[in-house]
Amino acid sequence: MNNPTMRRLFAFWITAATLMGLVLVASCTSNGGTATAAPAAAHATAASSNTASPAPASPGAATSDGLVLVKNTELGRVYVRPGATLKPYTKFAILNCMVSFAPNWREDMQTNFSLQITQEQVQQTEAAIAAEFKDVFVTQLEQGGFPMVTTAAPDVLVLRPALINVYITAPQNLADPDSATFSSTTGQLTLFLELYDSVTSKLLARVIDPESVSATDGTFMWQSRAGNITAGREAMTRWADILRQRMEAARSAQ
Repeated sequence: MNNPTMRRLFAFWITAATLMGLVLVASCTSNGGTATAAPAAAHATAASSNTASPAPASPGAATSDGLVLVKNTELGRVYVRPGATLKPYTKFAILNCMVSFAPNWREDMQTNFSLQITQEQVQQTEAAIAAEFKDVFVTQLEQGGFPMVTTAAPDVLVLRPALINVYITAPQNLADPDSATFSSTTGQLTLFLELYDSVTSKLLARVIDPESVSATDGTFMWQSRAGNITAGREAMTRWADILRQRMEAARSAQ
């Protein structure tokens, strides 16, 4: 990318310390609801022991970077800059999605399922999830008539996504790819998405939405790698559809 603004936005954008803070924020309740439970008791215990202060939880409350929490029934928390609108944006650019697994996930897999997961396998999985995220968002937004571009312009919206607190209940067993795990959930992940103006680099909005994928009736079932992929893609498609619908509504507004 030759445009300086886009190069800045596409640079590595989050430190490990900040990422851990996002995990803590995402585990807090949204709009007064209950927190999303972790799929494993050990992970739930670890998450609940954190004492970091959450982001503002009352509609109208402002963040340190000038965003305001707005009422929303589709997503966990949505923060918007006062006066910001999606109406000017007819195209989008998307940064590489950062993916971070939940604390103790590897240890849980070893303890509960006797799965030895190497750091290389974690990185490969993170890269696969990030690629899937980009594919889903590009597909859904382009179906709405919003093409993806790689240069800054007044009508280009920049998406800066991360998937944090990722917890896969049934990771692929490399020794037995067809293996399955008996569980009521395929796992969880939390979307952390920021929207920027590509020319000014101004932060317009932030979304934090925990997603737990489980059987609708709470019953246990065999979970597999194929089920993980399907469930993860469904969550990503829902998020992309919500953004596309908001951009379509802004485009058609008088």
